[in-house]
Parts: sequence; C-alpha cells; structure tokens
Amino acid sequence: MRSNCKALFSNVGRAVVACTALLMAACGPQGAVETTAVAMPESRNMQLVGYNDLQGRAAYHPIPHRYGDRIIFFVGHHAGEQMNPMTGELEKNGMSVLDVTDPGHPVYLKHMPPTGDVASGTQHVQVCDGSQLPGGDPNKVYLVRTNGQIGAELLDATDPATPVFLLTINSTGYTPGGQRQTHKIQWECETGLAYLNGTTEGWLAARTLQLYDLSNPEEPRHIRDFALDGWQPGSTGNESSGLHQPFAHGNRVYMGYSPGNDGVFQILDRDKLINGEAGVADPLAPTSRNLLYPRIARVDMPSYYGAHTTKPIYGIEIADYADNAEHKTIDLLIVISEELDEACQGDRDITFFVDITEEAHPFAISSFQVPEEPGDFCHRGGRFGVHGMQDAYNPNFDKRVVLLSYFNAGVRAVDIRDPFSPSEVGYFIPQTTDKTQEMCGDNNTDCAVQIQTNNVNIDDRGYIYIVDRAGTGTHILELTGEAREIVGL
Repeated sequence: MRSNCKALFSNVGRAVVACTALLMAACGPQGAVETTAVAMPESRNMQLVGYNDLQGRAAYHPIPHRYGDRIIFFVGHHAGEQMNPMTGELEKNGMSVLDVTDPGHPVYLKHMPPTGDVASGTQHVQVCDGSQLPGGDPNKVYLVRTNGQIGAELLDATDPATPVFLLTINSTGYTPGGQRQTHKIQWECETGLAYLNGTTEGWLAARTLQLYDLSNPEEPRHIRDFALDGWQPGSTGNESSGLHQPFAHGNRVYMGYSPGNDGVFQILDRDKLINGEAGVADPLAPTSRNLLYPRIARVDMPSYYGAHTTKPIYGIEIADYADNAEHKTIDLLIVISEELDEACQGDRDITFFVDITEEAHPFAISSFQVPEEPGDFCHRGGRFGVHGMQDAYNPNFDKRVVLLSYFNAGVRAVDIRDPFSPSEVGYFIPQTTDKTQEMCGDNNTDCAVQIQTNNVNIDDRGYIYIVDRAGTGTHILELTGEAREIVGL
C-alpha cells in the first residue's frame, strides 16, 4: 500500500491536496500524509524565483520601487511582534525593506518598527521620488506609511537601508463608538495628492478619505475629508467600517467601502472632489450637498458582498467585436469582495468585472472565483477566497492579465482579454514553513497553520511579489508557459 501511495503522489504531481481525504484512507496515518500534501507547492504557468521569510512577520502591503538600477521592495506588516535577528531585539511589526534587484537572491536590508509606544503595525506604504513631486527635493525619495492605527507619517527613504522619520502627517480621531483605524492609502507622485485613509473625528465610519496635498511632502496640507453621505458628523445612521481603499486614476477616483459585506463603490470626479462646487460658501465642508457633488455613480452591492478593492482598466479591445461599428472597446472596473471567514463558514466572496464604459451606469458583466474543488480549499484551513489584486499598472499585464491574492489558494493569474469570460491561466500556492503561524477565526475557532496569501503586486520587469498574512514571508514569482505568452514577456 505504501508503494501504491508513492505512485499515486507521483502521478498527481503537485496538485495532491485535492486527493488528501482519499490518500489518508489509502496511505496510513493522517499526520504524515497531511504534512506531505500541504507542504508541497502547487503551480501552473507560474514558478518561484526568490524567497525571504520577512522575519516571520504577518505581511500586508507589498510595494516594489525602482532606485535607478536597483529595485527596492517595501512591505507593510500587520500588528504583532517578532525577533529581529539583525538587532537581536524583539520589535513590533513595522515595515520591511529588501533589495530585490536580483529577484533570485532578495537581500533583507531593514526592519523599521512603528513610531512611538502605542502603534503596532505599518500596514500600508507608498513611495514617491522627489524628482516626480511638484515640490519635492529631487535628490530625495519619500515614503508615506501608516503608523499603526494612529495616523500617517512621512519618511526620507533616499537610503532605503536607513529610512529616516521626517514628520507626522496626520493623526486619526475616533468615531462616536470609539473606533480608531487606518487603512489602504494612495499617493499620486505626479500631482502630490495623497489619498489617506483613517478615522476622522466624529464621523460614523471607522475609515474615511483624508485628502492631502503632499506635492511638497515636508509641508503637508489637508484638503478635505470625504465618505458616503450619511456618515458625516451629525448624521443619524449606523456606524460603519467605512472606506477600504481609494484608487485614483486620471480624473476619476474609485472608492470601495465595506470590504466583505454591505459593500458600496463609487465613481467620483477627481476635480470636483478636490475643489468642491463653485459658488458654495464652504464647498469642502461635510454636508450632504458637498458629499454628493463629486459623485458620478454609486452602486450598492448585496448584503453578502463587499467592495474591498476597485481598480479601473480602460480601453480593452474585444477581439470578437472587431467588426462592430461601435463599442469595440470596454472600460472595466475590477471590484473585489474580500473573504472574511475561515473554512468557508461565511458567504463566498468573489471578483466582479464591471462595465464602466458608460460610467454613470456601471453594470457587472462577469465574475471570477476559484472553485473549492479539486483543491479542497474549504478544508485546508484558514480563509479561502479573494483578497486583493496588484496595485501597479504594467503595460505587459494591463488589459491582459490580473493577479488575485486568494488566501489559502495562493495567487491566481486571470486572463481578462475577454472580460465577458475571464479565465484562469496560472496560479502558485506556496508551501508552509516553520515561520507559518497558526491563525484562527472568530471566537478562536477554525484554527490552522496554512498559507494565507494576503496581497500581490508586480514590478516594472514583470516579477510578481506575494506576501503572507500568516508570516510565511514573501515569494517572488514569474509567469511561465501560456500565461507568459499572453503578457508578452
């Protein structure tokens, strides 16, 4: 029976976890089979190039940035603490900095804890060259990061191995119920506009847009606070988790609220958001009129879907429409509903592809999700479902392939050339290591030591970076086979 078991593993190759239940019955004790099955990396049209354990810290936001001939990789971490072997000190999770110029041999340069005694975690990071910023020092590289849940701060990252604190940009307030949070941010280097995200005092949402002018980053200027009408101070609605991610592109700002349930997404006119309505006495005050003025469209999702992430892809040519007289291309908004539950105990969350060609009337035309079988993902442990996609634009990937982080199903590459029928063309599921931490659901249930691919990004060379929520580290990947041919690498 043991030899038959070995042959069966050989025949199925790396996609063995789908057969775990069968193999347990055929091959002996559960522990040995589970270790072999879960530990084996699984892949299709994607391969591992390099790896770093990130000191075992739970990782969230991956940002590669070019420094001339070097590529530096910044990783924002969830709250917690780990030993830093470079200093021999137990340090609160902050921000990791790696040199990934040679992606096969990433070099860990620095762990920078959060600032002060209260903050824990540096979940989100954005980087701009001073030469790009209208008022920046052209000899500097600037970095904005969240400092735990208490605000955002500016660092001088000109030498990435020794980032230097410059100033606190803002501090979060509290909702009436006492919530205080920060979350995903965006910084437009060409304009200096910073779309920060945190709790604004008195608002009913734990997270609101906090718009800043950081064109001269060392002299930050607050422009306005913004969220859905009904969440502003003085409203009578219920408290909400609020904004999850702002995504600005061109003259539009896409806003996703409530990541996993009761989602709403908006399309905003960027100029109207920044300047408000002419002729109004205080055009940026949080009134209903002022909050509605920039809105082009609002979509309220079913209660079981959220709007974790929204990202536009403009001008996708539909091959089947080549002979059409009109509408040969489509503008697409990718909307992700985040999976929040372990072991498939809640509603399944998926990715939506929304036609925004006529942007006042967004309309979902398709969706994508990884099936539970044959991967047996509901029983592997941890979350199974989509979380995020790459923030960066890349001309090889844009309009062709989107990368989705999928918790225990790793990272998935999805062909969107026909957005009416998106299809998977590759995936990579890392193996667990001795750094992978046990994670549990609500009430300390559904605990498991399992891969939890949290987020994904790409650099300008086309290398893919994924980071793990359970502390496994970062994996640097590249597309192969059919997927590589599609993106033209």
